[in-house]
Amino acid sequence: MSLLPLPSRRAERRRGAPPAARGIEALASLPLFHRLAGRRALVAGGSRGALWKAELLAAAGADVTVAAGDAEAAGGFAALAANPPAGRVLVLARPWQPGDLTGAAIAVADLEESEAPAFAEAARTAGVPVNLVDRPALSDFQFGAIVNRSPLVLAISTDGAAPVFAQALRARLEAFLPRGLAAWAEAARRWRPAVQRRALPFAERRRFWEAFSDLAWREGERAPREADRAALLRRLSAATAEPATAGSRILLLGAGPGDPELLTLKAQRALQAASLVVYESGVAPAVLELSRREARRLEGPEDAAGWHALGRALAAEAGRGGQVAVLLRGDGLRFGADRVAALEAAGLTVEFAPGVAGTPDRAAAGLRVA
Repeated sequence: MSLLPLPSRRAERRRGAPPAARGIEALASLPLFHRLAGRRALVAGGSRGALWKAELLAAAGADVTVAAGDAEAAGGFAALAANPPAGRVLVLARPWQPGDLTGAAIAVADLEESEAPAFAEAARTAGVPVNLVDRPALSDFQFGAIVNRSPLVLAISTDGAAPVFAQALRARLEAFLPRGLAAWAEAARRWRPAVQRRALPFAERRRFWEAFSDLAWREGERAPREADRAALLRRLSAATAEPATAGSRILLLGAGPGDPELLTLKAQRALQAASLVVYESGVAPAVLELSRREARRLEGPEDAAGWHALGRALAAEAGRGGQVAVLLRGDGLRFGADRVAALEAAGLTVEFAPGVAGTPDRAAAGLRVA
């Protein structure tokens, strides 16, 4: 449903207005999570790299066929075939053949330079996405470094530019994320139907999952309990039984000097919860990218009269249960009082969270900015 009508691109061009902020900057490649359970995957080659890719595909539930090349290489897959993490693994003591690609959902190969192009061409002829280990120019996709807390899975990619860098980032995340988060992610899958059956508005559902996420993060070292689910649902029932007060609340946030790492934690949480983000001209795109991808974005006016008119529209949006965040330039103190007055005049309860002050004054004073 359209909440605040945006002008058309043609109208913006007539007025000379800047285009709407992009929801995301350019990507070197598109991260996807591929469901392979019960589907065929082909691995060609008998190297350790091929063995790891076969194990990875089996862990995703694929039925993996390995064309190892010869009997000696096939022996290196015996343990995996006998005890795969999931799925099934069939090992062939012969080189790959074009017919092996029939019916495959995905194909991976670690082959000599002279043989790799033929495998890539055969896979594409068969309509099968293909990866050649350490040969990005021949590959349709790359494998990232993986942090496995399944069903919570994080993948890190440098688009093949620096795999060791991706692995170093993975190691840091492994140390940072409790292993117990896997159990919490599985609990989320089990508990979701109970939340959906309540047919709640989006804002209430989001509050439940925010509370769930906070609890999982605090208690990530232990397994979730049925008592946790019951307590979260009781909180949800109590919140929906009370008169809605959050619907008239709006958050004004200082965006800081432009570095998203300097955004306050409160501002980050507000951006992740907001269904509508209003931003002043000059707010850095990197800061806007911290908002939810599906959140609506609207560039705010420059004058006080415009903010009074916008306040009435934002009050209507908040009254429908939407969560609104307003990003102001810098620490937000220069015009923050004017913005607060305009929004309060529309009947909104305004909470103001200043940002980190900008850096130009410190730089001019000869102070080094970290």
